[in-house]
Amino acid sequence: MVNSNPVPPPTPDAGEAAIRAVGLVKRFGPVVAVDGMTFDLAPGRIYGLLGPNGSGKTTLIRLLTGMTRATEGTAHVLGVRMPDRANLARIGYMTQGDGVYPALTAGENAQFFGAAYGVEDAAQVDEALRLVELADRAKTIAGTLSGGQRRRLSLACALVHKPPVLFLDEPTVGVDPLLRVQFWGHFRQLADAGTTIVVSSHVMDEADRCDELLFVRAGKVIARGSGGQLRAEAGTDDLEAAFLRFSGETAVAA
Repeated sequence: MVNSNPVPPPTPDAGEAAIRAVGLVKRFGPVVAVDGMTFDLAPGRIYGLLGPNGSGKTTLIRLLTGMTRATEGTAHVLGVRMPDRANLARIGYMTQGDGVYPALTAGENAQFFGAAYGVEDAAQVDEALRLVELADRAKTIAGTLSGGQRRRLSLACALVHKPPVLFLDEPTVGVDPLLRVQFWGHFRQLADAGTTIVVSSHVMDEADRCDELLFVRAGKVIARGSGGQLRAEAGTDDLEAAFLRFSGETAVAA
């Protein structure tokens, strides 16, 4: 469990970085999964990490959340160098897989993850379930929920402690179009309320829902900007074609 006794640092002001990476490198033997990434992310925005599978997106998120240690460089979240156990109380993390316990009910899952982050208010657990429209399934065993409902429950567990920074690793993989729209509606509400959200994806049609994109390829950030800015710079109306141009894989006609 996360120790909730230490007083967490305040949420950054609008002009300060909520997330900072400086020269981040992660090697797994001869494989360089993250290769010298440096960037600042301001609070209260949705950032998309876009790139193909194996480009380093998940490893980057694990470095930023402190789930793995960098080979070189530093990562700071809310002004605290990661990894930092106490700072985890300020971070939400939804993994690619359904990070819930199938033998527990939906409500028990949300309560368990809330307790791990020091949440003692049952109303806060109920609020997280309502946000993902699972309040009526609070007593349902998680293992009997549909795949989409388990994804909703995973999101509720990541949100139950109301973190100011939220990392979402491929949150919409395998969900139906309606649920995808609902998820992005939740993300936008959170960002508008001040939450900093980092979403990894390889689905280009989700990119325009982000305030800013970081194209990731072979462990590097190869381009950064809004969808419109990246299209304009690449000279194409197609974001996937823009990614290919920045990656140097193909020529794109204007």
